[in-house]
Amino acid sequence: MSGIHPTAVISDGAQIGCDVDIGAYCVIGPDVRIGDGACLRPHVVIDGHTTIGAGCNLFSFACIGSQTQDLKFRGGSSTVEIGERTTLREYVTVNSGTHEGEKTVVGADCHIMAYCHVAHACRVGNGVIMANCATLAGDVLIEDHAVIGGLSGVHQFCRIGRMCMVGGCTKVVKDCPPFMMVDGNPAAVRGLNLIGLERRGVSDDDRQLLKKAYRLLYRQDLSVQQAIEQIRATLGTCATLDHLVGFVEASERGILK
Repeated sequence: MSGIHPTAVISDGAQIGCDVDIGAYCVIGPDVRIGDGACLRPHVVIDGHTTIGAGCNLFSFACIGSQTQDLKFRGGSSTVEIGERTTLREYVTVNSGTHEGEKTVVGADCHIMAYCHVAHACRVGNGVIMANCATLAGDVLIEDHAVIGGLSGVHQFCRIGRMCMVGGCTKVVKDCPPFMMVDGNPAAVRGLNLIGLERRGVSDDDRQLLKKAYRLLYRQDLSVQQAIEQIRATLGTCATLDHLVGFVEASERGILK
């Protein structure tokens, strides 16, 4: 049984799961799907072709699935997907895509704090934390378990790698390689996110390999290509190291130094 406040406005066509709580003055559009056990606090607005996963918790004045702010928008249908058990705090905005069929995704088990913004066509992985007022421009990729500090801004088309820690008030204009700590305006890599790696259960052997890879990338006065060649030639292979190398090799904007 869903607990829906009598002042909530739910359009015909909206699909509401079991045991969903919808607070006072919420507004739900006709193409919205809300999964079982989700909770919407008062004044939440969900619009567009938007799916809210089971167990999500949306706080007051969050606005999810609204039209992109991109001035290139010329109409069309795009989607927003919020993964299971994700929390969206007060005044969070997640915009739909600019182009027909485009998708904006926030993964499962994320914690998106107050006033954060996720723009069109962003893809946010699982277990991501965005602190208050962190903002993502369009087409940003955030990999799993990254942490974005408060008041940080991420330039469009940038990527932030797995388990990366971005400090507060950081201006990100290039790709942040996985497992790194990033800080500054403009941003720079300050070291490995060793505490995060340990907390996420990365083995000591893998952490030692990442330390060696970090030295080659950032401490040996090598070009990125030279560093990658040295990593491949001298450090062997493991899933963690391979992910770092693959991320760097796939960078189109270049990586932070």
